[in-house]
Amino acid sequence: MVKVFISYHHANEQEAKEDILRMNSSYGLFSDCSVATGDIDESLEPQKIRELIRRSYLSESTVLLLIVGKETQYRKHVDWELYSSMYNGSKFGRSGVVVLLAPDCESSYFTAPSSEVKSMLYPETLNWTTVKTRSEYEQRYPYMPPRITDSLTNTKGRSNISVTNWSKILENPEHLRQLIKSSHETRGESVYDMSRDMRMRNS
Repeated sequence: MVKVFISYHHANEQEAKEDILRMNSSYGLFSDCSVATGDIDESLEPQKIRELIRRSYLSESTVLLLIVGKETQYRKHVDWELYSSMYNGSKFGRSGVVVLLAPDCESSYFTAPSSEVKSMLYPETLNWTTVKTRSEYEQRYPYMPPRITDSLTNTKGRSNISVTNWSKILENPEHLRQLIKSSHETRGESVYDMSRDMRMRNS
C-alpha cells in the first residue's frame, strides 16, 4: 500500500484531514505517514523541525497529499513539507504530489497529469487545455501555495501534480486511490521547480 504524508493547515483543515482518514479506514486507500497534532515540539529551531519531519515522517512516504484551504499558502510548515517532499536527496528521493482543494476552495477547473487519471476521474471531459501562464493558474487556483504554482507553470507539464476538488473524492473514494497510485508511479520522473526560498514565517 502506498505510504502517504498529508500536509495541511492544522487550524483550518483538521476536520478535512480526519474525513480523509475515516475514508481511508473504510476503503484502505493508503498507509498514513503524516504528522498528528502535538507530534512536533513547536519550540524547536526551524531547521530542527524540518529535519525531524523529513527524517521521521516524509522519509517513509512516497506521495504528499496536500489539502489546500484559504490560508494554506501562508503556512511555513506546509511549505517546508512541500519542499522536503519535492527535494531529491541522496537518502530520500522525491515524492509525488496530489492536491485536494478543500470544500470552501473548490474550483471549476482541475489538473490531471496522465491519461489514466483523465479517463477515470473526468471521462466526460473530451477537450483538454494546456495552461501556459502563471496568471492563468493563479486565476484557476487562487489559494494554491506558490511552490505548487511554480512547478505547474515552469516544468512544461513534467511535475505530474494533480489538482482535484474535494467533491470529486467524496463522489467516489476510488478516485483518491487512483490519484495516489498515479503520483506514486510517476514520482521518479517528476520535475519540480525548487528555486523558491523556503518560507520562514507565517503570514
